[in-house]
Amino acid sequence: MIEAFDDSYFMKKALAEANLAFERDEIPVGAVVVSNQSIIARGHNLTEMLTDVTAHAEMQTITAAANYLGGKFLRDCTMYVTLEPCQMCAGALYWSQLSRLVIAAPDEHRGYRKMGAQLHPKTTVEFGILEAESASLLKEFFKKKR
Repeated sequence: MIEAFDDSYFMKKALAEANLAFERDEIPVGAVVVSNQSIIARGHNLTEMLTDVTAHAEMQTITAAANYLGGKFLRDCTMYVTLEPCQMCAGALYWSQLSRLVIAAPDEHRGYRKMGAQLHPKTTVEFGILEAESASLLKEFFKKKR
């Protein structure tokens, strides 16, 4: 039987990364970059571990994908991320010329749309794949912090 590699499949992989962040007491955001139906990069938030405010899941994954591809552009790639990127990550995604971005949960307070940031004009965006699972993990994390 051939396994279906659809948006849900890849978002589950991003959610697994978010769970790794959760276990490390990092804000549970995870991301994967896919090219030709294969995951070429994985990442999750490492801001606490690295004491680096730029160590977001998206930034980690952009760097890993660029290293894998041997170039700075992520054309013909899709990033799956469990939370809407912030304006910093949206800027990095803009410059990487990512083809497609799939977002699980929106970030109504700090997401790139709220902050007025933009993605590359050729980047297509989709929301809502495994949104409930991603939102639930984030709520559990912040409930634990309070």
